[in-house]
Amino acid sequence: MPRRPIEDYALIGDHQTAALVSRTGSVDWLCLPRFDSGACFAALLGDDEHGHWRMAPRDADVCTRRAYRPDTLVLDTEWDTPDGSVRITDFMPQRDRAPDLVRVVEGLTGEVTVRSTLRLRFDYGSVVPWMRRTDGHHVAVAGPDSVWLRAEPEVAAEGRDFTTYSEFTVAAGERVTFVLTWHPSHEPCPKLLDTEQALRDSVEDWQDWAAQCRYDGPHRDAVVRSLITLKALTYAPTGGIVAAPTTSLPEEIGGVRNWDYRYCWLRDSTLTLGALLAAGYLDEAEAWRDWLLRAAAGNPADLQIMYGLGGERRLPEYEVEWLPGYEDSTPVRIGNRAVRQRQLDVYGEVVDSLALARSSGLTTRPDGWNLQLALMEFLRRNWHKKDEGLWEVRGPQRHFVHSKVMAWVAADRTVRALEDDPELPGDADRWRRLRDEIHAEVCERGYDAERNTFTQSYGSPELDAALLLIPRTGFLPADDPRVVGTIDAVREELGSRDGVFLRRYSADGSTVDGLPGGEGAFVVCSFWLADALHMTGRGEEARALFERLLTLRNDVGLLSEEYDPVAGRQLGNFPQAFSHVGLAGTALALFGTGAAG
Repeated sequence: MPRRPIEDYALIGDHQTAALVSRTGSVDWLCLPRFDSGACFAALLGDDEHGHWRMAPRDADVCTRRAYRPDTLVLDTEWDTPDGSVRITDFMPQRDRAPDLVRVVEGLTGEVTVRSTLRLRFDYGSVVPWMRRTDGHHVAVAGPDSVWLRAEPEVAAEGRDFTTYSEFTVAAGERVTFVLTWHPSHEPCPKLLDTEQALRDSVEDWQDWAAQCRYDGPHRDAVVRSLITLKALTYAPTGGIVAAPTTSLPEEIGGVRNWDYRYCWLRDSTLTLGALLAAGYLDEAEAWRDWLLRAAAGNPADLQIMYGLGGERRLPEYEVEWLPGYEDSTPVRIGNRAVRQRQLDVYGEVVDSLALARSSGLTTRPDGWNLQLALMEFLRRNWHKKDEGLWEVRGPQRHFVHSKVMAWVAADRTVRALEDDPELPGDADRWRRLRDEIHAEVCERGYDAERNTFTQSYGSPELDAALLLIPRTGFLPADDPRVVGTIDAVREELGSRDGVFLRRYSADGSTVDGLPGGEGAFVVCSFWLADALHMTGRGEEARALFERLLTLRNDVGLLSEEYDPVAGRQLGNFPQAFSHVGLAGTALALFGTGAAG
């Protein structure tokens, strides 16, 4: 079966991993037991032979309708057929010990024959398990992985071609529940799940969590859905937030810009922390701040741009040659060698996050200030060097303006902290001099006076959407003519004809990132544009742009990394945390928190 468009998928998860379910009722992506584990369903990056679990009415294709239950991650998918209608409810309950994927089939009208096709393939579709029956379960085992499948009530199943097929009929009011449970193959099967209680608990837990959101302004449903998505992408044991639950969904169909995003990026820290704090999620913000402190601890020279879910540092990249890629977009990559890049902006991101945490009243961590001073000492000696920049280009290093601006941010936040709290150890004058030095150099070497715009790097003609963050950082006031000129230039040179969709930079494969081909518009950059327009007094334009960006979401409110405005489809890893941070952050900026009381 050909793969569905990226926007045809919905997300379910248990705060430790996630699955993607298509409009055809097929689970085409699931990594167990963690976000970054090998996939047992990898059809998303290949075909059905690489693992999937489809459940739908016999002979039916895409569903008639689907939706999350309000303010939850519990997905209801319904089909209307000539024989009647049926609903399948998919969810992953918060785990006790083992991850469970639950699929509840419920007859709504008439009598509908439903077919289940379960094709398990461990290690990204490369390992075919042996199947056996044990105590009413179908058990799949291969190496370290074991998966148990049971149905309540039990339904007949047939195994052929290393695939389990089931076919059964449900009448109105009848329910059949399937539970797929993973556990290490050397351990006994976990205790059986009470599926009815698990469903009630999942709905209640999600709705209780969503009710804590302080935002009560326009488009609250969209904001809450974005926050739920961020929560779903949070690895509960550590508080780390993955950039996306997928790898290698292409930024250009058929192209090579296919990256593994199942890790935690420091560059996202300030914006993510700000959105969580503004929406009232202090516990999640504190967990993210604590993850950040643990990950960044150590020699500042060894600070990485990204880490594993628990703060792991080794994320070697390799290519999975047996997967043909989404719509033949190769290579499929596991791991991310950009982890070894020098990206000096991350020092500013970390220091800015620590400053935001202090100003927001999060519990003070004594090691936070010591870490900040250590980062500043490293930055003082290295801020003037070239780097790969926040977009992780794989071309030559440059003096990226955004990296220099974030170095200024680090110095500025350190000066402010020392001014606000005289008890903190440190020399404010020393960091003030560094701040002034960086500012003067950026304004001299990173600004094109003839075009009235800052540029992507010193002496380059290219622009960069990250320049839109200059007023947000406080590097220059929003009404500075250089800021206004930069916003207009970025919109003109990197934007679509209607000025809605922005590319990150000029990706022609020859000057910036060293890669062939192009990519779509980067979704979060358009939210940055709305923020910048708002800050420069163009509120009506900002609100109109935000309204247009809301239409990019799929039918269940999810956004990917990029968007193709010509083909009208989503691109890149999905759903993308940074895109949803952008949506929530822009709504909070445009309309306020709307906090009651």
